[in-house]
Amino acid sequence: MVNSGKSGDRNESLKAGQAMHGLITELFPIPRSITGQGVRETLRILQKRIPLSIHEVPSGTKVFDWVVPLEWNIRDAYIKNLRGERVVDFRQSNLHVVSYSQPVRRRMSRAELLPHLHTLPDRPDWIPYRTSYYKESWGFCLSHNQWLGLTDEEYDVCIDAALTEGQLTYGEVFLPGRSQEEVLISAHICHPSLCNDNLSGIAVATFLTEWLRAQPRRYSYRILFIPGTIGSITWLSEHREQVSGIKHGLVLTGVGDAGPITYKKSRRGDAEIDRAMAHVLKHSGQPYKVLDFIPYGYDERQYCSPGFNLAVGCFSRTPHSQYPEYHTSADNLDFMKPQALAESLSYCEAAIEVLEQNKTYLNQNPFCEVQLGKRGLYRAIGGQAGEKSREMALLWVLNLSDGHHAVLDIAERAEFSFSRIQEAVEALVGAGLLQEVRRPDNT
Repeated sequence: MVNSGKSGDRNESLKAGQAMHGLITELFPIPRSITGQGVRETLRILQKRIPLSIHEVPSGTKVFDWVVPLEWNIRDAYIKNLRGERVVDFRQSNLHVVSYSQPVRRRMSRAELLPHLHTLPDRPDWIPYRTSYYKESWGFCLSHNQWLGLTDEEYDVCIDAALTEGQLTYGEVFLPGRSQEEVLISAHICHPSLCNDNLSGIAVATFLTEWLRAQPRRYSYRILFIPGTIGSITWLSEHREQVSGIKHGLVLTGVGDAGPITYKKSRRGDAEIDRAMAHVLKHSGQPYKVLDFIPYGYDERQYCSPGFNLAVGCFSRTPHSQYPEYHTSADNLDFMKPQALAESLSYCEAAIEVLEQNKTYLNQNPFCEVQLGKRGLYRAIGGQAGEKSREMALLWVLNLSDGHHAVLDIAERAEFSFSRIQEAVEALVGAGLLQEVRRPDNT
């Protein structure tokens, strides 16, 4: 749980953060895009940790208003000067090539080459990240200082890449629970060597999956590792019939930098996942922001499109494009903070615990207050600092457990943490004063 204060928990959290950073380090060199061998290699590495199934959808498949694109694979790329030196080298950074570039192999003049080069003049040591998924083009990204050094009249240019009929690849984990109702966790897997915007979400989703496997589960969980935009559109198109089973969801992205947590609500705005995450953040004692939904960002905009309107929010730290390292070579391993990764994982676990325990109860003795002392509840819960708040938690639970208020409703109304109210619920259930109201799916 977030902010437990126990040294053992802090040590375990730090170990988890370091392990996630280690996974990011392993995945960092792989040249990923929205299709291709880089995605497959990444998913095969994840398969070593979690029970991930790999699925492929052929190029040309119509998915709503889109079509699954050709598969892109790149082997090498460079710009050589007249001395035969690689002045821009894909082997040094896979950000050097505009993703989905057409193959090129020829000598050209400097004037002909320059329109195909992308730099960041205000960050002269950084390499930008650029894509050309749905437009036939090619290009290189390089630091502005490299660009300033391109003074030869001619250059040998090579992009050894192929665009062919192939597959769009994605990974999926399904963890069954007592209920067929599902919680969706989604992370995009289509960027090359970018740590926060890509690998941090993958790492936290992977470790969240490991944690979920060890928990008793009320809900079933579906964890997706998909190419951004076209991946979620494809998955939704291929699984229209089962989408109605998704009751809650989170898109994980940008969860490894040192900024405060930012949660973007689902399109519904008041979905249970929105309330659960806002409640966890409110009681964390740490800075945070909760933003309203807008139809721009990551894959939440597909899950929240009006035809589906799923209860899927987006969990991040500093939002995309609001930190200078975004989509540049500065989004590297040094930018990732193990402690931030661990905190992000802990917040996600805490929100899921709220969803799992957010049940509705009925007071079995609703006429006036029950006598708690003769049932030993003051001794079980009180007798130490904070006794008054524990007593108030018991009274709030008894008063609002009318079959219509779930645990989160009570916590919000009482302005107590969910864990404090849940502690009171468990004590009252143990004393026979509460009975859970079963839902139709018997969860």
